[in-house]
Amino acid sequence: MSHSPEFLKIVDDAKTRVKQTDVAAVLARVKKGEKLLLVDTREDNEWDKGRIEGAIHLGKGVIERDVEAAIPDKSAEVILYCGGGFRSALSADNLQKMGYKNVISMDGGWRDWVAAGGPVEK
Repeated sequence: MSHSPEFLKIVDDAKTRVKQTDVAAVLARVKKGEKLLLVDTREDNEWDKGRIEGAIHLGKGVIERDVEAAIPDKSAEVILYCGGGFRSALSADNLQKMGYKNVISMDGGWRDWVAAGGPVEK
């Protein structure tokens, strides 16, 4: 997918403030049996086609509105993902502005997760 230069500019800016991880690191934690709070920030139609096993859905369009009800503990580790790591970085940046202290964006997102054979559900 080709993204506009202005979109990439705001993503790159957000990434300067957001902690990031990658699929390999998250998958290793899952394989060790860690209980992770994974949040899918993709659109409803993407979520409906499949998602990381055990993830919750807070799409980028509603995450700021709904996150405090879904995740009231602002110190909890929250790993956000999207299709490739751009929308999750933007969402993580906003959650940090809302006082969430341990938000992480998973670079590579759903695409890399599926390619790595990570557990999924439909």
